[in-house]
Amino acid sequence: MKKIALFLNGEKPQNIPDLTAYAGIYSVDGAFHYLKELGIKPDLIMGDFDSIEQLPMDIGHIHTPDQNFTDFEKALKIIIEQGFKIVDVFAANGLEQDHFLGNMSTALKYNKQIKLSFYDDRQKYYFLNKRSSITGVKDKTISLFPFPKAKGVSSTGLKYPLKDDNLSMKKNIIGTRNIAIEDEISIRFAKGQLLIFITV
Repeated sequence: MKKIALFLNGEKPQNIPDLTAYAGIYSVDGAFHYLKELGIKPDLIMGDFDSIEQLPMDIGHIHTPDQNFTDFEKALKIIIEQGFKIVDVFAANGLEQDHFLGNMSTALKYNKQIKLSFYDDRQKYYFLNKRSSITGVKDKTISLFPFPKAKGVSSTGLKYPLKDDNLSMKKNIIGTRNIAIEDEISIRFAKGQLLIFITV
């Protein structure tokens, strides 16, 4: 299935994947500056364009001035309208951590409409389905983070397995800094929302 690479205005990525695997490279206007530095030409720029002095005419652009939504949410709405179902998001964290939490809240809001995976130079992270299997992770650090809670969490393939545990931000019961001891791990939970972070 075709997928989009979306660059947000967070910490500039140092490690860029093979972008030829994507159907499109999309950027919010604040990310356009570092993409230009990296020699990456997006197919589409979205935003209010206040941060771009001269809009490049050889790149597609969509003006999104509505300040009631974040740039990330406005970009997701456009991507969904275009019919794409899978998006890899880069530079969603760093610089201002309130933006990061806002981005995670937006991801949760659209979680049932589109598959979102986030990447930075250290980790991949995304919201888990209630039953998930992940391969190729042996010896990698795995963190499970409730958002804000997840009930009945169980896992296999981790050094410190979970067995019908309840995780909660409020009670500071979270599952961070675990280690995958198998190439394939499985995670299931009964209720709530659960983020997984995997070292790359």
